[in-house]
Amino acid sequence: MVLFVVVSVFYMVTLVGNTTIILLFHLDPHLHTPMYFFLTNLSILDLCFTTSSIPQMLVNLWGPDKTISYLGCAVQLYIFLGLAAAECVLLLVMAFDRYVAVCQPLHYAAIMHPHLCHKLAFLVWATGIFGTLVQSPTTMKLPFCHHHQVDGFVCEVPALIRLACGDTHVNELQISVIGAVFLMGPILLILISYGHIAKAVLAIQSLEGRSKAFRTCSSHLAVVFLYYCSATAVYIQPRSHFSQKQGKFLTLFYTVVTPTLNPLIYTLRNKDMKEALQKLFGRDRNRTSSVE
Repeated sequence: MVLFVVVSVFYMVTLVGNTTIILLFHLDPHLHTPMYFFLTNLSILDLCFTTSSIPQMLVNLWGPDKTISYLGCAVQLYIFLGLAAAECVLLLVMAFDRYVAVCQPLHYAAIMHPHLCHKLAFLVWATGIFGTLVQSPTTMKLPFCHHHQVDGFVCEVPALIRLACGDTHVNELQISVIGAVFLMGPILLILISYGHIAKAVLAIQSLEGRSKAFRTCSSHLAVVFLYYCSATAVYIQPRSHFSQKQGKFLTLFYTVVTPTLNPLIYTLRNKDMKEALQKLFGRDRNRTSSVE
């Protein structure tokens, strides 16, 4: 019951925080920039990502019934894995956006034009669909043991592979390849881009300019660290009792905690977001005063 309450609170904060970011982007014209366009996509992803798993998790935590149907597990796996893969690519796209903003500021508007941004957003969602269509069908075709007990909080690939009775070497190899493509590949490119960003920031003469560049990148770096560290620990690890137990709670972390922290990190550390919030609430107060 304690875990039920904790997860419920985090889920509500996730819903409110990410919905607020989406509304601010659509209501405030000053936020109609590539950075906030991709941030809005991240909020949509986080909303869908958490909603694909947390409601079922709360049902299982609430009462004695801890079951999920085969179809329900399959649907959850397809959606959960696809959105997780899409988020990996989206964080890479956001790193590219920050690289252009800091390293090519004079050409930023020409490079990150709306047409390219929409193409990159389409690539993110298409990559997520491709990732889940590669991994999910082979996982659900595994010969599962008679007791059908998923030792985890959600139906994800590592938990289902451990559930299988037959040979899983092909599936383990497949998840290693998928992990390399969607986790290790993007994080390597993100680190390379931030290496160039660090060099560009150190070359800035004014302290104010350095501070502004640091603020634009620190929020994204924090989100990358939270998401990739937990997800990599779950999908790039040996098959053992330790990894099984630790993996369950790492999954809980990047499923529940990280989507909650993302909007808080971006709104509390972002001047434009705070100003947009103040305008929104100031507008609401003015309307209330005029009505009175």
